[in-house]
Amino acid sequence: MLRESRFAPEAPLAGLEIELNIVDAIGEPVMRNAEVLAAIARPDWATELGQFNLEINLEPQSLSGDGMLRLENDIRARLNHAEDRARSRGAHLVMIGILPTLCEDDLGPGSLSANPRFRLLNEQIFAARGEDLHLCIEGVERLDTHADSVAPEAACTSVQLHLQVGPDEFAAHWNAAQAIAGAQVAVAANSPYLFGKELLRETRIALFEQATDTRPTELKAQGVRPRVWFGERWITSVFDLFEENVRYYPALLPLCVDEDPCAEVDRGRVPDLHELTLHNGTIYRWNRPVYAVANDMPHLRVENRVLPAGPSVADVAANSAFYYGLMRVLPYEERPVWSQMSFRAAEDNLNAAARHGLDARLYWPGLGEVPAPELILRRLLPLAYEGLRRWGVDRPVAERLLSIIEGRCLTGRTGASWQVANVRARGGDRYAALRGMTLDYVARMHTNDPVHTWDV
Repeated sequence: MLRESRFAPEAPLAGLEIELNIVDAIGEPVMRNAEVLAAIARPDWATELGQFNLEINLEPQSLSGDGMLRLENDIRARLNHAEDRARSRGAHLVMIGILPTLCEDDLGPGSLSANPRFRLLNEQIFAARGEDLHLCIEGVERLDTHADSVAPEAACTSVQLHLQVGPDEFAAHWNAAQAIAGAQVAVAANSPYLFGKELLRETRIALFEQATDTRPTELKAQGVRPRVWFGERWITSVFDLFEENVRYYPALLPLCVDEDPCAEVDRGRVPDLHELTLHNGTIYRWNRPVYAVANDMPHLRVENRVLPAGPSVADVAANSAFYYGLMRVLPYEERPVWSQMSFRAAEDNLNAAARHGLDARLYWPGLGEVPAPELILRRLLPLAYEGLRRWGVDRPVAERLLSIIEGRCLTGRTGASWQVANVRARGGDRYAALRGMTLDYVARMHTNDPVHTWDV
């Protein structure tokens, strides 16, 4: 199919998925997503892995003109409706990378959603491992514990950005997305707490990597690839990624359909490639290739998965504008950034950003290793402005959204740094402080003021 160019071309459309948490009146998790989903009663909302999770899916929308503003207003309207319906069930919704009030007891097998796929995925991961999950994260404090299900993965709530690209442009877009992942996480970090401990500025990255690891200890030692990973090299085709998926990863969900894709292609039809896409959905690359069929036309998307949810809808829109702007420039440069830096440097950037947020030092060609705010302000924001101009985004819309990214860099305030400052200012019992901070966070989230303007 790639060889015969049967795919839709690049499309100037933005698609988003946002995962959220459900809490009660004191900020603690509520295990009633099916009940809340029924109250919301909208087809764009769905359950997620944990019973305290929901997800909203926004269909692809144009970025041009005031499209980014309309996207922001659309998210706010849908969130306001869902919050109103959730409140009728004694619950509230929170956009945050990891819900700070989660306890270990909240994340057992009984907290998984009723969807049979989640149960099967849990069984298959533990059948492959043959032992409990070991969660060990060294940050400001240290977490060292074990889990007997994949439920800790449900603590990771993210924003996923989709961009449709043609097959010939896919490799350049995926490489560019990998190169900027560290900068994205540094300026958007929003997950400093897990199980009452202050860990990394974006703890979600390490937690997700460990909570879905199918490898027992001996296979880790042998260098077997994890199912959540950054990758190991720049690519030259989307085929490289799907080939790696098939070569290196056994299927976790052994579900098959009757379609013979080769026969479909021979008849001039478009196959759905059910098994390929199902398998791809159990390999959690931070930038994932997506194959899908719409209106009888296959297309490819880059799914960017590094961003945490929140803090406000304005912040989510700003993070989206930053990403989509960069993705309109970097893949088309005459001398692309990935030809000037090692893949390992890009991975190191992501890890440093997850650990330190805006206090990280990141590598970039022509600058060397510099503080994250310097890289973003000096090099990446001008590129993002230019990218949004090329998308046809109205200038006032672009300036408003990217000024939020600039504001975080100038103040040093992200969702993560605000959470930590708020909890430390409260002092006393840690969980009491986390509950108070979470309620404060929820109230500010609904004002839609960007996080860099929040006081402690």
